[in-house]
Amino acid sequence: MSVQTDVSLNSIHIRSAQKWQQLALGLLCMASISSPQYVWTLLTKPFLDRLDVHLPLLQVTFSLLIIFQTFLSPLQGKLIDRFGARRLIGFGTLFTGASWVGAAYSHSLWSLYMLYGVVGGIGTGIVYIGIVGQVVRWFPAQRGFAAGMVAAGYGMGAIVTTLPISVSLSHYGLTSTLLIFGVGFAALGGLASRGLRDAPSVSPVISHQACVERHYASSQMLKQPLFWLLFFMMACMSTSGLMVTSQLASFAADVGVGQVLIWGMAALPLAMSLDRLTNGLTRPLFGWVSDRIGRENTMFVAFILEAGAMSLWLTFRHDPLLFILLSGVVFLGWGEIFSLFPATLTDTFGSQHAASNYGWLYMSQGVGSILGGPLAALLYQASHGWVPVFSLAIGLDILTALLAIAVLKPWRQRFISR
Repeated sequence: MSVQTDVSLNSIHIRSAQKWQQLALGLLCMASISSPQYVWTLLTKPFLDRLDVHLPLLQVTFSLLIIFQTFLSPLQGKLIDRFGARRLIGFGTLFTGASWVGAAYSHSLWSLYMLYGVVGGIGTGIVYIGIVGQVVRWFPAQRGFAAGMVAAGYGMGAIVTTLPISVSLSHYGLTSTLLIFGVGFAALGGLASRGLRDAPSVSPVISHQACVERHYASSQMLKQPLFWLLFFMMACMSTSGLMVTSQLASFAADVGVGQVLIWGMAALPLAMSLDRLTNGLTRPLFGWVSDRIGRENTMFVAFILEAGAMSLWLTFRHDPLLFILLSGVVFLGWGEIFSLFPATLTDTFGSQHAASNYGWLYMSQGVGSILGGPLAALLYQASHGWVPVFSLAIGLDILTALLAIAVLKPWRQRFISR
């Protein structure tokens, strides 16, 4: 009996160590695909010089990247669930690296659209959906924290590459930079993906909820009003956050704080650096909190935090120091949607089809990317002021916070207990 107990405890120890290894590999895969989105701004001027086109036409490349990353995610998730995470995520990292290698030799706008936008979007989407689906299976009792960690790897991975890419562009030019880093991204992500393994059917550390969870295929999930509530809520929060993200520079310039020096650095880049940091840190932080106090309670706190910070930010918009600090708090209250929503979805509809199910929910980020920037620009153009723009964003935050606590929480309790 004692021998069996020792073997069982040893198995638990091995699996416990393995799940942290899987999380680390997931972080590396996420970091390897983060630069196409977050470093694009450094590449726009070199591509404008090379292609001799206007900026709006060039920016279609970035739109294609986001569209193919998000709107193909249900198909990508289904393929991952069918053929396995390791193989598909490996392909995704290679696609991402290849998009940069191909873009290095692109001398027409259409080839850039196809390679950087379409191929890059497909590659990053496969990896993002696949890694989130992978870790929520490995961490059934800590889904919020695990999803937050890998989402932070995507959000903060480009911090490591931004300066080297900037230096490389100035010293070696666009072609060499894209070629070197494209090969590097493919190598890093490809090697990390080789170590990915499927989670065991029964985890050694498992919550009561995971013990009784039922597994819904995407076709079943899409028939549930509860899923569409989650989709609407995530679309609202994506729209709100991306309204701020897309208009931050214009807002700072209009209120006269963008180039004011704070601690020897212009306020706008300082605010953007702080925003990237808090946008990454909030994902595992609030994910960890949600594992302890509940998903909906955490949503309410985080979304109200963003609404309150944005209200103060708007009120004190002419103070450069408060502009910087409050912008960091705004993103602290926003970025956690990428840990709270996938964890809530998997808690509700099971982990067996986690990748394909999250693929459907992740489309709401694509909705937010379409609505956020243009909607903010149209409101500003119509009103000639920022109060209507940020008032709408604040209203979306408050609406979603109230939905979380007053509608989502009782709906989920009834759904899980039935």
